[in-house]
Order: sequence, then structure tokens, then C-alpha cells
Amino acid sequence: MCSRVGIPAVQGQEDVNTLPRIRLRSAAGIFCGAVTVSALVGVAWGVLAPPEQLLVVAPDRGVALTGESVHRFDAIGMFACAGLVVGILTAVAAWALRRSRGPVTFGAVLAGSAAGACVMALAGLGLAALRFPHPDTTATGTVVAVAPGIGTLLVLVFQPLVASVVTLVLAALNPYDDLGVSDHPIELDEPEVRDPAITS
Repeated sequence: MCSRVGIPAVQGQEDVNTLPRIRLRSAAGIFCGAVTVSALVGVAWGVLAPPEQLLVVAPDRGVALTGESVHRFDAIGMFACAGLVVGILTAVAAWALRRSRGPVTFGAVLAGSAAGACVMALAGLGLAALRFPHPDTTATGTVVAVAPGIGTLLVLVFQPLVASVVTLVLAALNPYDDLGVSDHPIELDEPEVRDPAITS
């Protein structure tokens, strides 16, 4: 006699032939969603990122005012944090699509996060350039505002990196070999029957 009783959680099983189509549609949606959200976040960064105020001391030469040099790092930090948040949300949203879990979805998360980070930078920097056009640095003694930037291309790595790490952690914590794609029975322990001769 079996020691465990399996109770189906969902009646019926989806045809396995439909899973590849579901995964491809989900992967396309994840990729497009990640890029779209990243573009919107990039626009928000372009609006909120502070500019750097420079004092023109010579033609085409300026120095940062006291405390203004910090804004350069503020803009970079805001961009990096935005990429981290979008990467986490992308990974969690993709993992919530239980039927689509697997290498195809992970590839969509990774590719969408990498492309999204680039789109976020392009959208944010483009909007920042519109807010703060190239200043006239020929007039000595004037204070000009310089558009914020991302400083280094390494900040583009944060979004796909955190999305990959979150996906791998969720996969490692999953108890099923198939990552929970199929319906698994709920296992209940049968009550243990004790021999009266032993207890007496």
C-alpha cells in the first residue's frame, strides 16, 4: 500500500503541444513589456535627474560650483537604482507566468532587460538633452546648467544582472524539477496505524 495519497490540484492536463506556443507568446510579451517599462522609467529619469551647474571661467571651460558636483553622482545613482527596480520587477513578473517558466522565458528576461537598459539610457539622455540644451560656454563668468548623464556604460549592466540573479534564486527555491510548470498533486500523509500489540 502506498504511504501517500495524491489529490489532483486541477482537473485535466493541458496538451503539451500548446506549451511551446504559450512560451513563445509569453517570451515576446516579457521582452516587449521590459523594453516599454524601461523606456517609461528612462523618461522619468530624464525629468527628475538634476543638472550640474558650472561656472564658465574661460571660453569652453567651466568649473563646478560648490556642491554641484554631487549632482553628477546623484544622476548616476538614480539611473542605477531605476535599473535595479525594473530588473527585479521583470524577473518576478516573468516568474509569475507559471506555464512559461524555462530557458525561453529566461532568455526573454535577459534580452529584454539588456535592451531595456539601453532604451532607458537613450530615452533619459534624450529628454535630459531637451531640458538642458548645450550651454553657451563662451561668456566668461556666467553659470550654465549641464544636462545629467549616466557617467559610464557599466550602469547598463545592473538591470540584466539583477534580473538574472532574481530568476536564478526563484528557480533554486522551487521544489519541482520542472519549475512548477505542470500541475502537481497535493500530497497528504496517511495517518500512521500503530500496532496495538506494540503499544500494550
